[in-house]
Amino acid sequence: MAAAVQDRDTVRAQARYVRCSARKARLVLEHIRGKQAAEAAAILAFQPRAAARDAGKVLASAIANAENNNGYDADDLVVVAAYADEGPTLKRWRPRARGRVNRIRKRTCHITIQLAVAEPGEIKKPVRRRPAAAPKAQPAPETAADETTTETEEAAAEEPQAEEKPKPKRARKPRAEKTETDTAEVAEEPAADEASEEEN
Repeated sequence: MAAAVQDRDTVRAQARYVRCSARKARLVLEHIRGKQAAEAAAILAFQPRAAARDAGKVLASAIANAENNNGYDADDLVVVAAYADEGPTLKRWRPRARGRVNRIRKRTCHITIQLAVAEPGEIKKPVRRRPAAAPKAQPAPETAADETTTETEEAAAEEPQAEEKPKPKRARKPRAEKTETDTAEVAEEPAADEASEEEN
């Protein structure tokens, strides 16, 4: 593939020392490789990843280079190569317990995008397929419709309607039965209250 890209007349743009790891940038660049330039710009515009913003700027620069320096039309361009190389890593330190130190690596990368004029048949325009029209249902003859309705009505009249069974109720705990002693105590309590009121 590299030899095929070198044989073609390509336009190149590069962003160096981008504050993003090369691994994260490659995830974004995989989506635009081999796409038409306008389609690739739309893909990057709606990518949620942070690296897509930097890649979009590089792609816009490559398109501008092709138009201004080579006189190409933006609609004829295809992304033939898009890759991210590792750049220098900034090393920082964070203090931890017992006087120790943790290493922090702030990675950078170099994003490169190459465009070329599309060869015949390379750009495949999406084919918009219209949904197939559903065949129109032909109305059935009236006599057949009348026969079917009468048959169904007769069948419904002949079948006895099944009685609906009541749903079983949940079993409840039996209530404690009142004994004679309980009723006697309830009757004695008001009398005792009346006696206390008379004393007062």
